[in-house]
Amino acid sequence: MPKKNTNAAVKVKTLRDAIERHRHLYYVLDAPEITDAAFDVLMRKLEEIERARPDLITPDSPTQRVGSAPAKEFQKVAHEHPMLSLTDVMSEEEFAVWHERMEKLAGDAPEYFGELKFDGLALSLLYENGVLVRAATRGDGTTGENVTQNVRTISAVPLRLEQYRGKKHIGTFMSRIEVRGEVVMTKKTLDEINAAQRAKGEKEYANTRNLAAGSLRQLDPKITASRKLDFFAYGVAVGNSTHTHEEEHTLLSSLGFRTDRTARLLAALSDVEKYFTEIEKKREKLEYHIDGIVIALNSREAFERVGVVGRAPRGAVAYKFAPEEAVTVLKDIIVQIGRTGAATPVAVLTPVRIGGVLVSRATLHNVDEIERLGVRIGDTVSVGRAGDVIPDIRSVITDLRPKNAKIFHMPNDCPACGKALIRPVGEVQHRCINIHCPARHRESLYHAVSKHGFDIDGLGPKIIDQLLDVGLMRDLSDIFLITKDDLAQLDRFGEKSAENLVRAIHTSKKIPFSRCIVALGIRHVGEETARDLSAHFHTLETLMSASVEQLEAIPNVGTQMARSIAEYFRSAPNRELVKKLLASGVHIIKDQQHSGTILSGKSFVFTGELSSMSRDAAKQFVRDLGGSATESVSKSTSYVVAGETPGSKLAKAESLGVPIISEEEFLKITRK
Repeated sequence: MPKKNTNAAVKVKTLRDAIERHRHLYYVLDAPEITDAAFDVLMRKLEEIERARPDLITPDSPTQRVGSAPAKEFQKVAHEHPMLSLTDVMSEEEFAVWHERMEKLAGDAPEYFGELKFDGLALSLLYENGVLVRAATRGDGTTGENVTQNVRTISAVPLRLEQYRGKKHIGTFMSRIEVRGEVVMTKKTLDEINAAQRAKGEKEYANTRNLAAGSLRQLDPKITASRKLDFFAYGVAVGNSTHTHEEEHTLLSSLGFRTDRTARLLAALSDVEKYFTEIEKKREKLEYHIDGIVIALNSREAFERVGVVGRAPRGAVAYKFAPEEAVTVLKDIIVQIGRTGAATPVAVLTPVRIGGVLVSRATLHNVDEIERLGVRIGDTVSVGRAGDVIPDIRSVITDLRPKNAKIFHMPNDCPACGKALIRPVGEVQHRCINIHCPARHRESLYHAVSKHGFDIDGLGPKIIDQLLDVGLMRDLSDIFLITKDDLAQLDRFGEKSAENLVRAIHTSKKIPFSRCIVALGIRHVGEETARDLSAHFHTLETLMSASVEQLEAIPNVGTQMARSIAEYFRSAPNRELVKKLLASGVHIIKDQQHSGTILSGKSFVFTGELSSMSRDAAKQFVRDLGGSATESVSKSTSYVVAGETPGSKLAKAESLGVPIISEEEFLKITRK
């Protein structure tokens, strides 16, 4: 038992030290080292231990605070009423527990009010006789920073209240009113400022919240003014004569404040879930970053009556979306071999749920990325996953690094075949150059039957592994000879599922020329190049006999790619594979002709997530209109279409002077 107590105390101290350091970096210095998601997880871990061991709670614990100490450059301001923080609920189950508590404390079937939880900076605005006299940040919840001069530059903050603006007023106008809300910045503004930072070779800002906070606390108000900050009001702390939170929003709007237009009364529990689902779906399309919704008791009397616990009101919670990042422990690093021999370090993680999916592995890309992150085996790491993107390591929480953490070294030999791994000059990736490597062979088969190749519905990696393991398949051509009886030998295969797979295999034998080229897995050849080759050579036989010079003559095919294609078809095993594919009944057909020419001669590169369609659908859309969609940015690229959270292609486009357009602008071009 003493050992257990000691361990808990040590964990609490380690977490508190880490949280305080990162809180100071984030709130005071505006220079975060870890993501918001990682910070939230540290807080939740500390809260869990303190709930289990209340004897370890101390007055200076981060769980007993709301914000951070004010910056020295600004005058301190004591809040008349504390600026409280909200308790987070992270799931439908956690919200249900809170709802049950509200039913007991506030009465059966309580009425709620819902609004967006903006990812911004909390602000207090004091008006006397309708004139703004002071603006203060939250600070530590009791004492904040006087940022009045900077706040005067925010157009969304009224310098004089308009006393109901001719509307039917609610309550009585008070000569002294304190309004609370959130200072925010649009995603577009963040992108514009970061583009300017990149152009100057300076550090980019991590997120809108960080940049909004830094902008509000500039010593020069002119800099604040240039940052295009915005403000949404959500409450009245002093001078509030309303009876409900819904009326409070109406009051704020009538006084001239901008309020959340999605906010609404939620009369029933089912309305809360509908609101949550609706906002989660439209989240990426919103101008501002949000990380959830706020649900509060609508009755102000009930809200005040249920009281406060610690520094959080009982009557409201922040109902968070499933995180796209989470914190977990990196248990090991293994090396996976791809179809072209690329050796990719992969992190083996303590399983963690991200965006509703249980994640146990994440890519580390290459050794350069491992060095950049400074990650070691045993580290606590922040893992990110957006949409269907493969999870990757975003950052390392070095404060929690164990003493036995190990540095990773790329092995000298391939873990699959034992042959040497090499790092070609000028490349970041190590490679296995053994063309007979079993791992390369498996990955090439996975690739060949994927949707960009033969697109065989129901034939995934697990079934391919079984076919290889029982000897029913040696190469790609064997797939097209598989029968129902063959599949009966495999685990979990019934008669119906066997019939369905055999039917899917038979259907896939008829394949467009470009998709057949993709299925062969030639290094450096993607979908767009495959289409170019298909349009130029028309038949597989002609392509197989093409020289490097003939290949180089095709637009967008460079020397490296031309050599890769020529070398592939000079290989005797590859020529034999093509022969066997044709003998097994594979029939290559002409690619579908473009349905339009509106984008003829124009090439597009997509980066980030699109809201109206997937990136694959967008690329096909471009091709159908006569244009081309490539994966890499070059001087010949016509446009780079930037969606949400764009990647490195955006910076490449800026450096080359390639026009960058939004998804909306892209859709306008296609409608011309």
